[in-house]
Amino acid sequence: MTAKFLAAAAAGLAIAAAAVPASAAEKTVQVGGAPMYPSRTIVQNAVNSKDHTTLVAAVKAADLVPTLSSPGPFTVFAPTNAAFGKLPPGTVDTLVKPENKGALTKVLTYHVVPGRLSASDLSARVKAGGGKAVLKTAQGEALSVTSRNGALWITDAKGGMSRVTIANVFQSNGVIHVVDTVLMP
Repeated sequence: MTAKFLAAAAAGLAIAAAAVPASAAEKTVQVGGAPMYPSRTIVQNAVNSKDHTTLVAAVKAADLVPTLSSPGPFTVFAPTNAAFGKLPPGTVDTLVKPENKGALTKVLTYHVVPGRLSASDLSARVKAGGGKAVLKTAQGEALSVTSRNGALWITDAKGGMSRVTIANVFQSNGVIHVVDTVLMP
């Protein structure tokens, strides 16, 4: 993805983030070198993470900013820039083209589950499901959640696995779990 596109996307979304003052008393989690404030929305926090510039640019290209700024609640499995870097060369550049907006939206909404599911909620569902929880995504297909060696793992429709690297980044409209691999429907 071009640096120019990423910079333009981040600049456009940073204005929205700057408009919301954060209370110094809020319990924050650091993601991508920035505090994530529970009083802010998913979008207002994500624009500040240096580890999520590709995700933010993709959300903007797919016109999902209004959705992810709405009350929700949403559980978002948020891939890092490094996760997008694992995709075959040219994949992200191709997906963010206007003519591929539908495919991009399908991939991004596959990372979103309606509701606010904390790591303990996910773990409880895994336990109740005998070692696996199946979640229906906003895109319409399922993701599977398992637990291994104390970490939550997400398995996509193609059998690809992504590990939750930072859990429970609470937002005013849901929760983010940072993941290390892009999930594919």
